[in-house]
Amino acid sequence: MITKEATPVVPAPVAAVPEPPRPAKRHRAWDEVPRWQIYLPLGIYLLFTLIPFYWILLFALRPAGSTSLVPWPMTFEHFEKVWTERSFGTYFGNSVLVGLATLVMTTVVALAGGYALARFDFKIKRAFMLGLLCSQFVPGALLLVPLFEIFAGLQMINSLGSVIIAETVFQLPLSMILISNFIKNVPYSLEEAAWVDGCGRFRAFRVIVLPLLRPGLIAVGSFAFVHSWNHFLFALMFLNNQDKQTIPVGLNTLMSADSVDLGALAAGGIIAAVPVVIVFAFIQKWLITGFSAGAVKG
Repeated sequence: MITKEATPVVPAPVAAVPEPPRPAKRHRAWDEVPRWQIYLPLGIYLLFTLIPFYWILLFALRPAGSTSLVPWPMTFEHFEKVWTERSFGTYFGNSVLVGLATLVMTTVVALAGGYALARFDFKIKRAFMLGLLCSQFVPGALLLVPLFEIFAGLQMINSLGSVIIAETVFQLPLSMILISNFIKNVPYSLEEAAWVDGCGRFRAFRVIVLPLLRPGLIAVGSFAFVHSWNHFLFALMFLNNQDKQTIPVGLNTLMSADSVDLGALAAGGIIAAVPVVIVFAFIQKWLITGFSAGAVKG
């Protein structure tokens, strides 16, 4: 028997799949602008911004009576003078205490109030939110006399507690609004899922919601700390003894009607500014994230 050989099956050629068209490069108006037209205005702006800082460093680091435009020979006598003779060490400690206490109290109270505004509905909610917004238009100087009378009745004049309470009260409206917006960005379904798993409301908030609010809490806390650190009016009005004063009031004592010690004033300004700059250098990532998240929903 003669068998026929099987004819090999040749596969049909596979057509090449055409590559998807690449998206056209977006044309931006500033692509045609020469680079020097961008960098030159930025450089001029940076120059005018940095000159005042250099001027402060110059007066703080050069010897008294010197007219040199370069801080050489460098001296730290002005820093020693304000820290020891002008009691800036005490002022610094008081400012740190007021700032940290204001940060903690503002964050805790605003967190509770912001959660209520974000998760609960009640009849006067709109009116309450409107009241919080309108309170931002009231200057602190307008309430100095009523606050002074209240603290005098409570025997809190010349106490750091009066400044801490006043700073916290004035920081709460904005902080509460911001935190309520942060909480609105957290899906409510996450809390519901935690309730189904057996968590109570407080535990679900602590385990699920609170970790997601870290950028917002850092933003609100840093804002409260910096405001209380730089605020001058409340410390001036409610604190009388020198050992209770804060740094802004201490800077004011370096200026008199007859003369101003520029070296000591510059050194005191650097002492007041450096801690805030260091704090913002470490938290700027979370600060930007927090403020941008809080601006999404209102």
